Amino acid sequence: MAQSDWKPATLAAQAAGAVDPQSGAVVPPIQPSTTFARDRDYELVNPDNTYLRYHNDAVRVAEKVLCGLERAADSLVFPSGMAAIAAVMRTVPNGGRVLLQSGIYWGTTKWVRAFCARREIVLEEVEASDTGALRAACEAGPVSLVFVETPSNPWLRTVDIAAAADLAHAAGAALVVDSTAATPILSHPLALGADIVMHSATKAINGHTDVLGGVLSCRTPGALWDEIRDDRDGAGAVMGPFEAWLLVRGMRTLPLRVERMCQTAQALAEYLDDHPGVAAVLYPGLPSHPGHDLAARQMTGGFGYLLSVLVKGGREDALRVAGRLNLFHRATSLGGVESLVEHRHTIEPHTGIPENLLRLSIGIEDAGDLRADLGQALGQ
Repeated sequence: MAQSDWKPATLAAQAAGAVDPQSGAVVPPIQPSTTFARDRDYELVNPDNTYLRYHNDAVRVAEKVLCGLERAADSLVFPSGMAAIAAVMRTVPNGGRVLLQSGIYWGTTKWVRAFCARREIVLEEVEASDTGALRAACEAGPVSLVFVETPSNPWLRTVDIAAAADLAHAAGAALVVDSTAATPILSHPLALGADIVMHSATKAINGHTDVLGGVLSCRTPGALWDEIRDDRDGAGAVMGPFEAWLLVRGMRTLPLRVERMCQTAQALAEYLDDHPGVAAVLYPGLPSHPGHDLAARQMTGGFGYLLSVLVKGGREDALRVAGRLNLFHRATSLGGVESLVEHRHTIEPHTGIPENLLRLSIGIEDAGDLRADLGQALGQ
C-alpha cells in the first residue's frame, strides 16, 4: 500500500514512516546541532543540511505528517500559531485590503489590527459566518486576503468555506482558514477551496499542553507560498528540534484523541443544553446551532472539542460555577488531554463577550466524570 493511501490514523501512528536509519529505532531521533559539517572538498556531508534555521530533520518529519493529514501540497511549521498568522499577513502589500472574520480568537484580532495600522492596510472585520455579509464585503472592491476561523473561538460560529473561497477568489484574494478548533482530522479546508489552512499546533495537534507551535499548509504552491517560506527562513520564525520532536510524538495519537474528545464534547453539550442552570450552549454538534447543517457537511467524524456555555445569571454566577469545578482546570488555551474552563470576559472584557460565558475545552477524561463535575458545579 502506498503511503498516499494510508488513512489518518495510520499516517499519524507511523509518523509518516519516519524511523532512525542509523540506529534502526522506530522513533525519529532529535538532532540539536545548529550547523552541519563540510568535507575537505568543502562539500556538505549531508546535502540536505546546512544550518538549523533552514534545515531541521525533526521539523521535516512534523511537516510531512501534517502535509499528509491536511491533504496539502506542502506544510510549514512555526514556533507558534501567531507566528504562522504573521507570516501570512506579511505577504499583504502596503495599502492592501484585508477582510478578517469578526468574533474570532482575540489574540489574532488584536495583532492583525495593530499590524494593518502600521502598514496602512485597510482592515475590515466582517461576520464571515453570514455569507451574505462576506459577499458584500468582497464585492466592495479588490481584496488582498480573506482570513476566517471555523469553528470560531469562542463563539463556535461556522463559515461556509467553499462559498468563502469562491468569494475571495472573485475579489482577487487568497482565502486563509484557521482550522484550529477542527483539526486536520475533522475538516479539510483545502479540499473545499481554501488556499492556506492554519492551525495553532499548540492546541489539539500537539495535545499535551507542552509545546508552542503553528502550521500553515497550502493547496497549491506558488508565489504566495514561496514568499511565506522565504520570510519564515529569513526572519527566523522556525521551530526548534526538541519542540518539533514533541509535536511529532503528540501527533501520533491525534486521531484517537480527537475521536474521544469529540464524543465527550457532544455528550456534554447535549447534557448542558437541557440543564436548568444553563441559558444556552454554543456547539455546532447541536441541531439547534445555527451552523449545525453546514458543519455536518464540511466536518467529518465529529464537531470538535470546544464549546461555550452561557450560565444563567451574570458574571458572578459564571465565576461561581468555574470556581466549583474540580476536574476542569481554570486555565487558558484548549485542545489538551486535560479539560479546561475559561471565563473569557476576564480575558477580553472589551470585545462584547458575554459576562456569563464559560469556554470549555474537552479532554480525554471519562465523560461521566466530567458530566458529574459540571453537574455539581451548576448545583444539580
